[in-house]
Amino acid sequence: MWWPRWSHLPARITTGAFIFNSGYSKRGADEETAGQLHGFAAGTYPQLKKLPPSKFVRLLSTGEMALGAALMVPVVPSVLAGASLAVFSAGLVGLYLKTPGMRMENSLRPTQEGLSLAKDVWMLGIGASLVLDDLVERRRG
Repeated sequence: MWWPRWSHLPARITTGAFIFNSGYSKRGADEETAGQLHGFAAGTYPQLKKLPPSKFVRLLSTGEMALGAALMVPVVPSVLAGASLAVFSAGLVGLYLKTPGMRMENSLRPTQEGLSLAKDVWMLGIGASLVLDDLVERRRG
């Protein structure tokens, strides 16, 4: 089935719009903002240090906008859109888990600083749900 189930559309559209807006907001990031975003991400994922901050933010912005659009456009299969969302959000959850000060000591509970990343776990759940539901529906089909 190439068209997503109607029940997928609310999660896909709202999540896609949220992610698209996030990417669009980064589109014109100044050098200071680019440096902060790059430094934060490279602190957790050292392989990103190879990229200049402006290129990192441009790629991040483009990637978020592409993912947001893929979620909102119903011709993209839910299994593909969901897998892409799950991979993207797993990276954000990784930032939350690996960055010092994001969690309370000896806990998964977020600190005030970590709340903005901890909330991204909902996207991981939505991505996993889209994939699982699509795969289960195909087996029934």
